Amino acid sequence: MEILTFEPTINLLPADGIVNYYGKILEPTDANFYLEKMLSTIAWKNDEAVIFGRHLITKRKAAWYGDKTYEYTYSNTTKQALPWTKELLELKAMVEQSSGTTYNSCLLNLYHDGQEGMAWHSDDEKSLGKDSAIASLTLGAERKFSFKHKQTKETVSLVLEHGSLLVMKGTTQTYWLHRLPPTKKITTPRVNLTFRTMQE
Repeated sequence: MEILTFEPTINLLPADGIVNYYGKILEPTDANFYLEKMLSTIAWKNDEAVIFGRHLITKRKAAWYGDKTYEYTYSNTTKQALPWTKELLELKAMVEQSSGTTYNSCLLNLYHDGQEGMAWHSDDEKSLGKDSAIASLTLGAERKFSFKHKQTKETVSLVLEHGSLLVMKGTTQTYWLHRLPPTKKITTPRVNLTFRTMQE
């Protein structure tokens, strides 16, 4: 089996966008510490969506934090940002240092086990601005993450490790969909922090 070594400078996408994988930016003990903090201190709520006129409540939970009380609307529901926690600010600083980009908000998702996932979508809401970077920090269960080109249907997948950072930027959201496929093999939780820049 080939062992892939990821370099942050390598673009994982063949065209029409930029995705860089930094691998683990946290030591295992630090990653474990922050996972426990996220599970115990974040104001988790079941995520909601209005799809084809139906109001759905997901098993997956979410939370929204930011520099200001930014409103973020996706799947026809609106969240208002909560003030940063101490640990979120620490993780934000680490992500900014690694990625060389600053962020003013963070959408967190809690997947209780592998049966909870995320369908194909793009993070292309107008409030994020065009071609802005989104930094995705994974804590907990290692899960497969996939991209699919909107026109060619070409796919790219990788496994996101505990304590790892993935950054999507450029025209990625315009031309590519991404998802977290469900799997019955994983029985432990995963917390995903996606640091974003809301337009002022």
